Amino acid sequence: MTHDTETFAQFADRHIGLDDITTARVTEQIGFSDLDSFTDAVVPTRIRGDEGLDLPPAASEAEALAELRTIAGRNTVNTSFIGQGYYGTYTPAVIRRNVFENPAWYTAYTPYQPEISQGRLEALLNFQTAVADLSGLDIANASMLDEATAAAEAMTLLRRANRKAPADSVFVVDSDIFASTLAVIRTRAEALGIGLAVEDLSAGTIAHENYFGVLLQYPAASGTVTDPTPVIESAHEHGAGVAVAADLLALTLLTSPGEMGADVCIGNSQRFGVPMGYGGPHAGYMAVREGLQRSLPGRLVGVSEDNVGRPAYRLALQTREQHIRREKATSNICTAQVLLAVMAGLYAAYHGPAGLRRIAGLVHARAVRLAAGIAELGLTVTTPRFFDTIQLSAPGKATELADAAHDAGCLVFRADDDTVRVSTDETTSGADIDRLLGAFATVTKGKAHAADAGNDLEPDFDFGGLSRTSEYLSHPVFHVHRSETQMLRYLRTLADKDYALDRGMIPLGSCTMKLNAAAEMEPVSWPEFANLHPLAPAADTAGMVALIEQLEGWLAEITGYDTVTVQPNAGSQGELAGLLAIRAYHESRGDTDRTVCLIPASAHGTNAASAVMAGLKVSVVATDEFGNVDMDDLKSKIDEHHDRLAAIMITYPSTHGVFEETISDICDQVHGAGGQVYLDGANLNALMGLAKPGRFGGDVSHLNLHKTFCIPHGGGGPGVGPIGVREHLAPFLPGAGTVGPVSGARYGSASILPISWAYIRMMGPDGLKRSSQSAIAAANYVAGRLGSHYPLLYTGSDGHVAHECILDLRQITKETGITVDDVAKRLIDYGFHAPTMSFPVAGTLMVEPTESEDLGELDRFVDAMISIRAEISDVAKGAWRADDNPLTNAPHTAEAAIGQWTHPYERTLGVFPAGVNPSTKYWAPVGRIDGAYGDRNLVCSCPPVEDLAEV
Repeated sequence: MTHDTETFAQFADRHIGLDDITTARVTEQIGFSDLDSFTDAVVPTRIRGDEGLDLPPAASEAEALAELRTIAGRNTVNTSFIGQGYYGTYTPAVIRRNVFENPAWYTAYTPYQPEISQGRLEALLNFQTAVADLSGLDIANASMLDEATAAAEAMTLLRRANRKAPADSVFVVDSDIFASTLAVIRTRAEALGIGLAVEDLSAGTIAHENYFGVLLQYPAASGTVTDPTPVIESAHEHGAGVAVAADLLALTLLTSPGEMGADVCIGNSQRFGVPMGYGGPHAGYMAVREGLQRSLPGRLVGVSEDNVGRPAYRLALQTREQHIRREKATSNICTAQVLLAVMAGLYAAYHGPAGLRRIAGLVHARAVRLAAGIAELGLTVTTPRFFDTIQLSAPGKATELADAAHDAGCLVFRADDDTVRVSTDETTSGADIDRLLGAFATVTKGKAHAADAGNDLEPDFDFGGLSRTSEYLSHPVFHVHRSETQMLRYLRTLADKDYALDRGMIPLGSCTMKLNAAAEMEPVSWPEFANLHPLAPAADTAGMVALIEQLEGWLAEITGYDTVTVQPNAGSQGELAGLLAIRAYHESRGDTDRTVCLIPASAHGTNAASAVMAGLKVSVVATDEFGNVDMDDLKSKIDEHHDRLAAIMITYPSTHGVFEETISDICDQVHGAGGQVYLDGANLNALMGLAKPGRFGGDVSHLNLHKTFCIPHGGGGPGVGPIGVREHLAPFLPGAGTVGPVSGARYGSASILPISWAYIRMMGPDGLKRSSQSAIAAANYVAGRLGSHYPLLYTGSDGHVAHECILDLRQITKETGITVDDVAKRLIDYGFHAPTMSFPVAGTLMVEPTESEDLGELDRFVDAMISIRAEISDVAKGAWRADDNPLTNAPHTAEAAIGQWTHPYERTLGVFPAGVNPSTKYWAPVGRIDGAYGDRNLVCSCPPVEDLAEV
């Protein structure tokens, strides 16, 4: 007889690393009898909520997955001909299984520690190279959140680059652009006071006379392929810049925007092997000409070298990061779409230039056949030249055609009552075309002829002189992985270079690197979720919408807010959406002068950047010696800006890792002055089941589903940043009417929401509460054990911390010369990812153990940190030179271990420090990387190889 192990262990017991025995040991170590008495002492009484969480009781993994199967069964995956930026694609099985479904890739963190991120950095460099080559521009970044937000970022980039343009100059947008892109551009432009002019640019002329930049779609939303060169040349003569939104697959056949003089190229890489997923997540992209690279938003992977001169990858130009530039940042983007960019880059590597061109040729060939069939039915095709999208005129019959197509299991795009658009993609078959033409025939009463069975027949490309003749993807990586065996081994090689949660603890403060359970991840690959088009009819998406609405309701209950929307597809977008809601609320009441946002000095850097993007002015509030908001300075700032105060933006628990006991007073004072309270929910994992931000003073919060609610970081994305609001702000949520959308799809990164749904469903109310309690207890355990070795920068008045603690190394550095960088790199030798370095205070390490780590792993980390402290003491005593010791030389590679040894410490101490098991040791593939060298010698794509004969 077999037993389902789920009957013996609740999911929460699998998720939380501390069991009953080790929890008792931890609470005893920190001076309490149990978790409840500990929580009562640490979490301020004034914010506590004792009503509990009104959520379904915990389900087992089997039960939750069965419920999700039922929900998924309410979706209908019809054949999509909708297009409009989202297309069917085949994810190569070798990439799906070994990347998309592989924890070595999806549990990795942002590659801020490059020595242990060489695999994903190389994969991102492949992505950048593919984008730069196909767009014909010099430099591409490591991905954007989606196409629509990339277009908005292009607008602001061109505004910054055109310093000579008059202050009242506008941004000209071609009218034949995706509606979702235009909507997001409008949202951003309105907040920043940028004027928009939407024009028909198909004739190659620009009517507006005062503009700083132009955005074109290529091919256009209608499918039309026109030469953008006249518009580009006209704009340049005017002194304006030009951005082109381009389809990467089409660029294998069409002349690239860069060759035609474009300054910026943006778009989406979704059709490079990433499922539609009801709108996301997908890796948007941006490429720019030489001279604009230092204005690029997001992340940029570059090539540097390590301490022995080996080429090594790293994030370049990191001074552009928001944590450093804050209100001076040019973008609020903190995450990218790394996992999806990796997949798209690998799709390009697997197929190579010839394979991509063949796929594009097939897509175009099927569109040509479809156009011919449509014409035979007596319908008028209004796109004389196209790649994959055909627009047809059907006066008064567009709805009838769309309904007939739906009845036949096909989806088309009804542009208006008289116009229908149909798009082909990689998955379109001859049978699909026959079915669609047959459906149209029922309306036109004509006879549909079967599509040409020769699907492999490549048509004679007629793009009116725009056929591409230039080469692309000439680097060997796009030529040597043709077989699945080669690709499989390449993926394994890349993964082996990296450190992710599948190897060990990632104790990053404020980033919550916790378990992403396999049961949570499994539904993401289900076709009922993955293969939905975001513009599919409501009848086809009933299950997905029901899941989203249920998740939004659960999140509202956990946070105490009245309404939640999951549209923002990153925490940064959630910040922006929340602040836009506050701004719109004030304007609706006639308080147009309320434009000042108070932000504590301890806040996340994206807070200040988001405030500026929302059209607000930042005023910084000081923090006191204990890391709390300085109440005297707060009062002074409120008095100074009283009638202009829009909001305060404060993280709770604070970024300094403490529960500020004055939080209720802060909220009361801001409300008393007529302002709103934005409670940044980045650290909500310390509050679940214990306190609700919407109940103790918050008007709006964004939540990081990729932190608290188990969506994995994916090497730096995807993320989801929904916002919760109180009732008075609900009319101002993105897309609700007053404020426009902040992401391209209505529900943002919808396809990964089943992860958070499953987490909440399986944890249940009691599990969520215990999760927060365990996270706080683990942080205090680590702080207690390390406090006698490293000074703790901040604690609460009772001497405790919240979910994270900050170790202060500034005096140690002053006395010994050993820096936080040295400790971070030495931790690699011990088999750990470093804690967060120099944030929120320079010269410190912020540690967050999370609830998922067991006591053995916590002790292993603490023991490593204690051992490192002893090594620092040896440097201080003069046992080793300040510039030649195990810390400054870390990490030690395998090559260094077997090579000539000239250091004053033992070889075994360098490569196998105390407690490290040689049989399971992680070896960094490169030594310490020279960041300054990489910034001085910026190389951000794979160098082309002219002669590939030997490859």
